[in-house]
Amino acid sequence: MRYLKNPNTDPYFNMAFDEYCLNSLSIDEPVFFLWQNRPSVIMGFNQEVNTEVNLEYLRQNDIALVRRVTGGGAVYHDLGNLNYTIVGRSENLERDYPEYAGLMMKALQKLGVPATLSGRNDILVDGKKVSGFAKRVCKNRLMVHGTLMFDVNLEVLTQALCPPATKLQSKGIASVRSRVANLCEHLPHIADIQAFSQQLEAILSCQYTDTEYKLSKEELDSIQQVADEKFSQWEWTYGRSPKATLTHSARLKCGTVEVHLTLAENRIASCRFGGDFLGNLSVTEVESALKGVIYDTENISQCLSSIGIQQYFDQVEPEELARLMIG
Repeated sequence: MRYLKNPNTDPYFNMAFDEYCLNSLSIDEPVFFLWQNRPSVIMGFNQEVNTEVNLEYLRQNDIALVRRVTGGGAVYHDLGNLNYTIVGRSENLERDYPEYAGLMMKALQKLGVPATLSGRNDILVDGKKVSGFAKRVCKNRLMVHGTLMFDVNLEVLTQALCPPATKLQSKGIASVRSRVANLCEHLPHIADIQAFSQQLEAILSCQYTDTEYKLSKEELDSIQQVADEKFSQWEWTYGRSPKATLTHSARLKCGTVEVHLTLAENRIASCRFGGDFLGNLSVTEVESALKGVIYDTENISQCLSSIGIQQYFDQVEPEELARLMIG
């Protein structure tokens, strides 16, 4: 199995790199590569952002949010996580998918880890998840990519993948939360993630007897262009979100405010306020003004500021009501 080198840690570039290898790489046998991302949350293709992550926590901690081209659930990446991608021709998915999915499990077993496959797309060790993977098909090609939690910051993972408490319904695909563990606990003889990566690469390449596949500068430039024009854009990450309905409530200076929202492609499709709050004017004007606004604190605050929100909610600042609406 041939191998690639990808030292880039930018999650937008790496999502574009995966897509390029699936769609355009000239291959006559399977190719794999190992890679890492700076702190980021990688969402499945069919997911609704507000059900999956704590967006405010991501903003405060400079954690990127990126949507990938494969299905499955949201995962947290940092430099304590090692990712893998395997791309190959496939004429029989029922045969080839289990084979590709099992390659990493077998490599871990060679390192002495008692890894097992579980369910559709997990690798477990002692009942805890150390890897989740997903797949995508393009014509007669199959890509399998996944995570390997070597020494991930589990506290940050928990915070990042914990959406604010809310009454929420979504037509997106929700992640299945699992008990997780780091592989470093089972590999005390491996010093760090770099050594872990090197040993895995050696195993998967048959001790480097297989051939390295090198991309040209032109190929890398085209990947960067897709990263810039697609994967880093709001329309790709947020605009693909399925329809969702949310309800938030809180006690503010004006009284109790309850807001009912419908989102479509991460914009406010409808908005209704209720509660025992006081104000001078009817909130129907606010509800109308918010239609079509991007569902984040900054854009909602700007909209509320422009209409003089304290005429509708006594003594309430735009940012305060915006935070309530976000949850």
